[in-house]
Amino acid sequence: MGPVKPSTPLVSFLERLQQAALDTFGSTNFDPKFYVDLSLKFDLTTTEDAFDRLPKSVNGSLTINALKNFIERYLDSPVDDLVYVEPVDFVQVPIGFLPKVNNQKVRAWALEVHSLWKNLSRKVAASVLKHPELHTLLPLAEPVIVPGSRFGEIYYWDSYWVVRGLLVSKMYETAKAIVSNLLSLIDEYGYVLNGARAYYSNRSQPPLLSAMVYEIYKRTGDIELVRRSLPALLKEHHFWNSGIHAVTIKDSQACTHTLSRYYAMWDKPRPESATTDRESASKLLNASEKQRFYRELASTAESGWDFSSRWMRNSSDLTTLATTSILPVDLNAFILRMEIDIAFLAKAVGDSRTSEHYTKASKARKKAIDCLFWNPKMGQWFDYWFNDTCNADQLWKVGNQNRKTFASNFIPLWVDLFHSDGKVVEDVVSSLQASGLLCPAGIATSLTNSGEQWDFPNGWAPVQHMIVEGLAMSGSKEARSLAEDIAVRWIRTNYAAYNKTGTMHEKYDVEACGAIGSGGEYKPQTGFGWTNGVVLALLEEFGWPEERSIDCLCHSNIK
Repeated sequence: MGPVKPSTPLVSFLERLQQAALDTFGSTNFDPKFYVDLSLKFDLTTTEDAFDRLPKSVNGSLTINALKNFIERYLDSPVDDLVYVEPVDFVQVPIGFLPKVNNQKVRAWALEVHSLWKNLSRKVAASVLKHPELHTLLPLAEPVIVPGSRFGEIYYWDSYWVVRGLLVSKMYETAKAIVSNLLSLIDEYGYVLNGARAYYSNRSQPPLLSAMVYEIYKRTGDIELVRRSLPALLKEHHFWNSGIHAVTIKDSQACTHTLSRYYAMWDKPRPESATTDRESASKLLNASEKQRFYRELASTAESGWDFSSRWMRNSSDLTTLATTSILPVDLNAFILRMEIDIAFLAKAVGDSRTSEHYTKASKARKKAIDCLFWNPKMGQWFDYWFNDTCNADQLWKVGNQNRKTFASNFIPLWVDLFHSDGKVVEDVVSSLQASGLLCPAGIATSLTNSGEQWDFPNGWAPVQHMIVEGLAMSGSKEARSLAEDIAVRWIRTNYAAYNKTGTMHEKYDVEACGAIGSGGEYKPQTGFGWTNGVVLALLEEFGWPEERSIDCLCHSNIK
């Protein structure tokens, strides 16, 4: 079936505790992640022995009081693992902050969003650094910006939009610290983990570290950061382009292309959602079916789009996830961006050999994306579904393109090699306008209302940003006008929801201005790192004229 990265004894014990908590306390307000984020007050042997000695009833269940007392005596809260730290470079009103925002109401709100970096700033507690074996939190050396709410640790792809926002806020040292932490994960594991917890070591997330380094270098000219980053970026590129992640396809002209897929090194319930995963798998009949399903769940979590009808054979049945049999458009666009970034950064430090190698790799991937994903009639890039039955080269078939409409079909436009092609931009603009994805408050993730969070009617900050930035950087007046229209709608819905709730949100319902997103396997979260970063980046790009209202207008879908 594929490789499995071993779990740790601590994670295995906390999974047992998680199940016991569900059985004992019930499902009301139960969050499985909370239990695998707990840390031990004593060593694992002592803690596990005490747990095993807890009195049980005839049917083997624990009493509520016994389990409550055990947790209180032997375990510490997850919030104790990370402590507040004042960012070294935060100032209340940065010099040159958002010069194009002329509306005072919008400027005041943008400064409130800027101040949220202080709320989300953390460093790993001394107790974690001293006794890492008692914690699932990884002992990162530098301060972090966390997403918020239940996500109390750094996450990989979230960090790109956090960095983009920090750069707007002139918080260059905080941005560099985030990159340093992610580089340290590559040094330790060979790839950036999904997040900074021991139980995330079986998978990565969309690879955007090179883009973070590039953006910081562009603003600061820090060539030493580039030098320090390049060896790790080469290692990460190898991770995504070899072994289980690499798939070879032969196109209709008999040319061979190698592209990448998501594939987690795991075939059990995800520790942070183990009770949920077991319940989802309960209708499957045998162990091998369950193992396959668990790998698909973890691989979908690696995609960042967990969960969506995009990965499912049947949009109403989560057990039909088939992520490992899909070549995703956006992943390959991200790796193309990585290759372009590495070529640029290598050239900046005078390494022409590496620069030439990755320029060549980027041209090969651009050709593969053109041949396998791009559909000129539809003006979109479509995910490609392949038969994962053997290791032999796959033969490309046009019918294997997934022609359903997802926002990811437009993400390649974010990459320079695509948004610099005038004909492609023209086709993509027409296709996006006719797609049905453009809603009163932004871009919907899909057209399918499956109840999963990466589906209609939810809109997500990173998706808005990549598509808007791709349109804006294209040089086309029509594309930039569309980009600004989407950005204005998105900024308005963020502002309206903030006014109503006092917080920034993880996702929004794009059917109505100010509506908050829903669906998925956990309650909607607030904070929120990447949402804050995208609002600041969009305001920097487009500004906000004094006469333009920030309040919700009666928007219809964009035509």
